[in-house]
Amino acid sequence: MENVPIKRRRGRPPKNQSASYQDTRQVLIRVGLAALTEKGYSYTGLDEILRVANIPKGSFYHYFDNKEAFGQTLIEAYGHFFASKLERSLSDNSRTPLARIQAFVEDAKAGMEKFDYRRGCLIGNLGQEMVALPESFRSLLCNTFRDWESRIARVLTEAQVAGEMPDHLLPEPMAQFFWIGWEGAVLRAKLEKSSQPLDQFAEGFMALVRGS
Repeated sequence: MENVPIKRRRGRPPKNQSASYQDTRQVLIRVGLAALTEKGYSYTGLDEILRVANIPKGSFYHYFDNKEAFGQTLIEAYGHFFASKLERSLSDNSRTPLARIQAFVEDAKAGMEKFDYRRGCLIGNLGQEMVALPESFRSLLCNTFRDWESRIARVLTEAQVAGEMPDHLLPEPMAQFFWIGWEGAVLRAKLEKSSQPLDQFAEGFMALVRGS
């Protein structure tokens, strides 16, 4: 029987190269996350990302259909990354509930200091750019914030049970307030290259939820 070559989808590597495919795709995601947390989507070109990742320009479309699809992947990847970062602090049952939130604040401060306040929150950065971004990003960004809010709300509910937060305060609205204020504090910390805005917000939020 004559061997008929198998037609493959344009731009996709064969299955036996799947491990290499995933490795290169992860490099693109990692470099893309670093670039977008510093400069945002609109001011980050694919050429820059490919140069840092040391990947030929034509190869990009082996892994993503276009820049919009790449951005969608980065939003999802950052959401999962940051949720894991949150849970390292929020799931630490050796601490009281409010102490877990404060532990997240300290961890986030250390992360910003590590990169000299050049990097902020990718989700917050893109939210500020939304007027110039693909509309497909909107629901992804909103859903990411809702996920983070649910995690803080869970811990605030535990704080009420533990007597750390008054019963008249509702965990869900307070969790929304936390992220609205936190994203503003991160922006100010980048502007001033200082953790002072983060500390100031955290102190105010803790005073509010304690009812003091």
